Amino acid sequence: MALVQTKAIVLSAIKYSDTSLIVRCFTLKEGVKSYLLKGVLSARKSKLKPAYFQPLNQLYIEANHNTKGALNSIREVHIAHPFQSIHAQIFKQTIVLFLAEMLGKTIREEEENEPLFDYLESSIIWLDTHDEVSNFHLFFLFNLTRYLGFFPDLSENHREGFHLLDGVFTDEILDKEVLTGESLKQFKKLFHVTTENYHTVSFHKTERQQVLQLLIRYFELQLDGFQKPKSLAVLETVFS
Repeated sequence: MALVQTKAIVLSAIKYSDTSLIVRCFTLKEGVKSYLLKGVLSARKSKLKPAYFQPLNQLYIEANHNTKGALNSIREVHIAHPFQSIHAQIFKQTIVLFLAEMLGKTIREEEENEPLFDYLESSIIWLDTHDEVSNFHLFFLFNLTRYLGFFPDLSENHREGFHLLDGVFTDEILDKEVLTGESLKQFKKLFHVTTENYHTVSFHKTERQQVLQLLIRYFELQLDGFQKPKSLAVLETVFS
């Protein structure tokens, strides 16, 4: 067992027994880790507060990390970035729940990945500090593929179609996994968006839902065992 001090981003918190939680975090130093927080739901038994472990909260933790695969434990926790608006706005709460579930399904490594951690940290802070966020989840997921290893090859983007399975542009457009026409036009809007030009790119409601479904399909094809997040339906309802 090793004592570790690290930044951590909460991916999920599941109730375990009447008084405890199992919390899954993406840590800066050691990737994905799961923690058993005994008695955290009982105010008399724990100095840790359940509110610390809301989805995508950014924390500083001092934790005992086991070397034999058992659940880990947290000794101390502090909020690294107090959110200004996420917990107060239903749109942002819904986006956060959806993205936390997506990250829980896609980030599997138990090793340090500082570029990915930095991307998550800065993106969540951007979401918290900006008002126009209706398309944020689209750009977030698209750019997340850079860090997961399947960012599309954009070098032949003049071709007629984009193959979701191969992640490349193609002129062979009869395959069912090839995007063409209006679908491709909307998908290509994601290609060069940054936080600086975010406000210049827009989607109508139906376009937003279409592009989100295309992104989900892209993840399904790229990641073995990936399943659509349950919160997808809630997200689509809130933004309908």
